[in-house]
Amino acid sequence: MKKVAILGSSGSVGRTALKVIKQYSKEFKLEVLSVNNNTAGLAAQIAEYRPAKAVIGDARAGNNFVLSKRSSGTKILRGIEGLEAAASDKDVDIVVIAISGSIALYPLLAAIKAGKKIALANKEALVMAGNIIMRSLQSSQARLIPVDSEQSAIFQCLEGRENSQVRRLYLTASGGALYDVPLKDFRSLRPEQVLKHPRWNMGRKITVDSATLMNKGLEVIEARWLFDTEVSKIKVVIHRQAIIHSMVEFIDGVVLAQLGATDMSLPIQYALSYPRRLENRGHYLDFERLESLTFSKADTGKFPCLDFAYQAAQAAGTLPAVMNAANEEAVRGFLDGGIGFVKIPKIIEKIMARHKSVSNPDLGEILEADKWAREEAQRLIEKE
Repeated sequence: MKKVAILGSSGSVGRTALKVIKQYSKEFKLEVLSVNNNTAGLAAQIAEYRPAKAVIGDARAGNNFVLSKRSSGTKILRGIEGLEAAASDKDVDIVVIAISGSIALYPLLAAIKAGKKIALANKEALVMAGNIIMRSLQSSQARLIPVDSEQSAIFQCLEGRENSQVRRLYLTASGGALYDVPLKDFRSLRPEQVLKHPRWNMGRKITVDSATLMNKGLEVIEARWLFDTEVSKIKVVIHRQAIIHSMVEFIDGVVLAQLGATDMSLPIQYALSYPRRLENRGHYLDFERLESLTFSKADTGKFPCLDFAYQAAQAAGTLPAVMNAANEEAVRGFLDGGIGFVKIPKIIEKIMARHKSVSNPDLGEILEADKWAREEAQRLIEKE
C-alpha cells in the first residue's frame, strides 16, 4: 500500500484525488493533506480521512485552526516550510501537487530532492522554473508523472518511445467558455459567465485561463520541459468535444491519440498507480453513442494569450515567470472585480514588453522576476 500526500486537497483536483484514494483504498492510504486557508474544508477532510499530518499554507489561518482544536489528533504544519516538510516526509511515497499558482514550486523541489514519486497537477512551477526542475530531476531518484489530462495523454502516447522518433506534439483545447462568444461581447463579460466551462469542472483561476487560452499556453511551456521538445514542435488545436486529450505525431506520419471520458479521476488514477493500470469503475467511452470529433485552428487574434505563451517559451529566461505572474495577478483582478475581462491580455502584454529578461536564471532571479511582475500588474490594476 502506497502512502499519499495531497497538497491542495480543497481544490478540484485535490478533491478528485481524495475520491480516487477512497475508491482504491486497498492500494493507497492518505498520509498528508494541505489547504491554503480553507480550514472548514480541511476540518471536514480530517474528520473523514484521518491523515497523520495536514498543512495550512496561510500561517495565520493555521494558527487559528490550531487554537480551535479541530485537528482531531492530526499534526498541523504551517506555511511554505510546512508544505516542504510534507512533500519530503519520510512516510510519504507519492506526492500529489495540486496547488494552484507559483507557490507549488517550493514543495515540488522538496519532493524532487527527497526522491518522491510526484503526481504533478500544477502548471506554473514548470512554466517559471522548468530548467531548474528538470535538472533537479536528473540528479534525483524522483519520478514526475503529469496529471493534467493533456500532458498525461502525451506521456502515455510517448511511453517506451524515443524522442528522436517524434515529429510533433498536439495539445487539444476545448476552447473554454468563450470560444463561440463574439469578440465584441468580451467587454461586458462578468466572472460568472467566464466560469461556465462547457466540459470540465475546474477551479476558478484555471477556468479563466481556459477562457483566455492562457491555460493552453502554459501547457505548451510545460510540455516543452516535460517531454524535452522544441517549442516549434508543439501545436495547439481546438477540439470542442474534449474526448481526444492530446496526440503525438511520429516521423513516419503515424499519429497516436489518447481518448477518454472528460473526467479528471482517470489521469489522477493513472499517475497514482503508474506504471500499473487499475481497473476502471465506470468511466468508459461508448463509441456507438459518441458525437463527432472536430478540430480547428486556435484563433490567437481573439485569444492573444496563447501567442504570449509561445513568445515567452521561445525567449525563455525569466520571461515565462513574468508572463505567468502577470497572468495570475490579472486573473485575480478580474475575479475580484477590479478589471474587465479584456484587460487580462493587455496587462500581460504590457508587463512582458517592459521586462528585461535574464538568460539562464537561477532560482533567486526567477523569484525576483516573479515579484517584480506581480507588483507591476497590481499597479496597472489599481489604475483601472
